[in-house]
Amino acid sequence: MSKKRFKNTRRDISSERMFFEQKILSTHLLDRSDLLNLIRGGEDTYIELKVRLNSVEKITAEIIALANSGGGAIIFGVNDKCRVEGLDNVDEVEEQLLAICRNQILPPVFPRIDKVAFDNGKRIVVLEVGSRHAPHSTLDRRFYIRLGSNKQEASREEVMELYNNKRPAGFENLPLVEADLNNIDEAHLWSYVRALRGENFGQDNGYPTFQVMKDMGLAVDYSDKDGSDIVPTLGGLLLFGNYSQVGKIFPRATVIATRFSGNSVSDPVVERAELSGNLAVIFERALNFITRYADLWDSRPSRTQDLTAQPGDQFIVARADYNRAVVFEAITNALVHRDYSLRDGHTQLLIFDNRIEIINPCRTNGLSIESIKYGVVNAPNPRLKAIFKNPYYGVPVVAGGVPMMLREGKKFSGHSPEIRICNGEFRIKLDGI
Repeated sequence: MSKKRFKNTRRDISSERMFFEQKILSTHLLDRSDLLNLIRGGEDTYIELKVRLNSVEKITAEIIALANSGGGAIIFGVNDKCRVEGLDNVDEVEEQLLAICRNQILPPVFPRIDKVAFDNGKRIVVLEVGSRHAPHSTLDRRFYIRLGSNKQEASREEVMELYNNKRPAGFENLPLVEADLNNIDEAHLWSYVRALRGENFGQDNGYPTFQVMKDMGLAVDYSDKDGSDIVPTLGGLLLFGNYSQVGKIFPRATVIATRFSGNSVSDPVVERAELSGNLAVIFERALNFITRYADLWDSRPSRTQDLTAQPGDQFIVARADYNRAVVFEAITNALVHRDYSLRDGHTQLLIFDNRIEIINPCRTNGLSIESIKYGVVNAPNPRLKAIFKNPYYGVPVVAGGVPMMLREGKKFSGHSPEIRICNGEFRIKLDGI
């Protein structure tokens, strides 16, 4: 067990449990005397005692609760008075536990199971689970957490918090419990599906929207103590949400676009706009905002405009030229690779006289600019990326990713686009001509 699990325990550093933890970490074997001392300490946030494995449903919930609360252990063969009664069928219990972890929990739990025999012949089973792949749920999408020595079904707010604490790689699968399928733009969804699947999905197919959303992993059956429903995931809302509702349900997806008159953020603001909607709508609105103040070309123009201020002008709004594919890729990168789990900040689109900057809030851990330049990335939203970059989704698709953006940007302007990671921000700067 990791030391993190026990840092909030009421016992001091020399407690039996800390000693037991050190034994596991150092030897990967359970010392019987240390295990007995741990059992005598009784149940708490990380330890559950069970005399038998009687109910698969209850044990499934206990395992999920531990895994969703930092990890812990269930010891089978011990009664509620902390006395070892032992098990007659330790091998059968082990098989049942493995089956539960593999077949009854989403995503599956990968436990460590120890069978321990004492000198008096009594045998027990110790199941240990971690929290690496949390949050976990039952097959019917019930989530459990552990409070003290008790488990309880998580509320919708607690489920949201579980996903907020999850690594970004799975945040696109967050069930949006405050939304439902009425918030989905069915026309956009079915336009994509029919274009993708062709004759398999005709107008009279009768295939329900919720089913195709679930098939694509964009909606889930969600149940809690207040009832059950089918809700879109974050990825589902971002891809196919009704454009007027996405910003209300998930406001951090909004892009803030600003045009400055000059080359500094201290210069006068010409226009500032909040770009909201599903990702296709945001892409279109971002592109429209850019083309109000810049010109996009497939190849370098033969000459560029030389604008000068006229007498009486307060400021000059210059129009720079940019490579179209480079701008498309920069916008796509910002929308698809955004870490949507970060609560603070929005994606920013900044247009200056001589450049465009796109800024995303990000976690810096594990990000390597050099690997990104080679197109080697760990996409935080793989499902979202796959659908967004499919030509049937409706957004202009450019091939080549970041390497293309760097190559074509240098060819067009003479300056390679600049990528920086600094102070929790991922920045792309495109020089105009």
